[in-house]
Amino acid sequence: MQRVLTLLLLLLGIAMSGASSAQESSWWQADWKYRKPITLDLAAAKLSSDAGRATVLVRLHSANFAFDGVALDGADLRFIGSDGRTVLNHQIEQFDAALGMATIWVDVPALRTGAAQSIWLYYGNANAPAPASAQLAFDPDYVAVFHFADADGAPRDTTAYGNHARNAVALVDDGVIGRAASLQGEALAIPASPSLAVAQGGALTFSAWIRPDQLGANQAVYARRDGGNALVAGLDAGVPFVTVNGVRASGSAAVTAGQRTHFALSAGSGQVVLYINGSEAARLEAALPALDSDVLVGGDALPAGAAPVQPANAFTGMIDEVRLSKVARSAGLIQADVAGQMADAKLVAFGADEQSEGVSHFGFILKAMPVDAWVVVAVLSLMLLASWAIMLGKGRYFGAVEKANASFTDHYRSAAGQPITHLTDLAASGQVTRDVQDNSTLWRLYRIALNEVKGRQAHTGTARLSDSAIGAIRATLDAEVTRQSERMAKRMNWLSTTIEGAPYVGLFGTVIGIMLVFAVAAMAGAVDINSVAPGMAAALLCTAAGLGVAIPALFGYNWLAARAEAIGADMSIFVDEFSARLAEESEDGKLALATAARG
Repeated sequence: MQRVLTLLLLLLGIAMSGASSAQESSWWQADWKYRKPITLDLAAAKLSSDAGRATVLVRLHSANFAFDGVALDGADLRFIGSDGRTVLNHQIEQFDAALGMATIWVDVPALRTGAAQSIWLYYGNANAPAPASAQLAFDPDYVAVFHFADADGAPRDTTAYGNHARNAVALVDDGVIGRAASLQGEALAIPASPSLAVAQGGALTFSAWIRPDQLGANQAVYARRDGGNALVAGLDAGVPFVTVNGVRASGSAAVTAGQRTHFALSAGSGQVVLYINGSEAARLEAALPALDSDVLVGGDALPAGAAPVQPANAFTGMIDEVRLSKVARSAGLIQADVAGQMADAKLVAFGADEQSEGVSHFGFILKAMPVDAWVVVAVLSLMLLASWAIMLGKGRYFGAVEKANASFTDHYRSAAGQPITHLTDLAASGQVTRDVQDNSTLWRLYRIALNEVKGRQAHTGTARLSDSAIGAIRATLDAEVTRQSERMAKRMNWLSTTIEGAPYVGLFGTVIGIMLVFAVAAMAGAVDINSVAPGMAAALLCTAAGLGVAIPALFGYNWLAARAEAIGADMSIFVDEFSARLAEESEDGKLALATAARG
């Protein structure tokens, strides 16, 4: 049995390593036919600071993506994290399979310096529903995001806050990313809301791509006034500036008219920092005042009842990808936005498309299994190996005993009418095989009984046995029956433990797995079925594994218990028959002196 167990453990190790290899090469889900690797590398973009959680722009066009096999509206697109199973939220700004171009925003949990990370773009599932997580592509600290991809009407906020613009603006097709707003003297107004409110000493971030048509004096790119409080940032003859309640800080270099420029303002912790193309242009040591009024993009206006001051002039030109946050974004994130959104961005690199080759659904479940599930499966595998080793060992033992007992019973019945010592003569002549003598529990009882008879005849000097002696011999045989029954029951308790315990071990793994699935989904902000289904299936696999261990053990236990019971019944019957026959021969005076007890 030890050799069998060792062999099974070796096979388990090979299977586990094979499953590990399959986990690395398996696809996310079998229903998606194609995938494309996407590499995100801050070093390639010449960035040296971590960006943290970031929404990365993925530009698809005919040069890097074959639009064959994808849904016309991109509904079957799924972005999977570097672990191969976490669904990343994404938002489609533009998707045109006929023209072969698309712009998609993907929520990446962490952008860090050092080694590049890879994510996967899956597509090619005609039955895939459109994902419901578009509004979650930007983390909850973004309170307004405008892509200007609307066909008409006032631009709409694509976050869940719904801070839509009040007024419509002209749109142009030559934005930095897609369509852009063309401001010609009228500001884009975003109505005040609780999510846009800034407390005294609070924080905010504003960012946008701009392309000034002409450079004038004090042009406001971002402005917000609330009573006597004011925050204005813009360009003064191309030189960036920021003003907080009349205190102003300006940059040293001017932007160029007609040139696309990334303009960002990050304020918090008593500092207001202005970034141009990801580089710090101006810094003002000032805390933000309380602001709970409309946000103006590309213009400035005095609120009713405010002290008379000179407002900033309107901005004229293109503006694209306007974002408002209720926190102060880091320099690393702003730099990553610039590097990832430019037309020649080096942050994102594409690999060759791959096609699924019939990977089973079970392989996808194995791929989605977390470490805790593998630990539970390993424990259940050991229980499986032990139970099967016991069942195989017991099955072989019971088979040998049953065969030997059947042969002994034939000899015993053929010797009816002969002295009870007749079988020893048959054994001496080789008619009772060594297999019967080694494996038959009935032969062992017979041998013990003859030894008892020999001992008592030698003690009394007579062949006749008293009733008490026969009773003592029967008691000895009953004791041996009990010992043989204990031997047959040895390690059967492990099978019983496996039957009762394996489902609970599997259920434990399932509960832990489901807890982790929901915790990861909550942290990632992903709540759609494609995010949680693989992890749930992997968690349920633990319960299935527990049942897969317990059910064979249950059948095996019942089968072995029935065979042990049959062998025990044969021994009890033999004790009764032998005791009766021994009493009969002793009473009739036919019991000869036993000269030997062979076997």
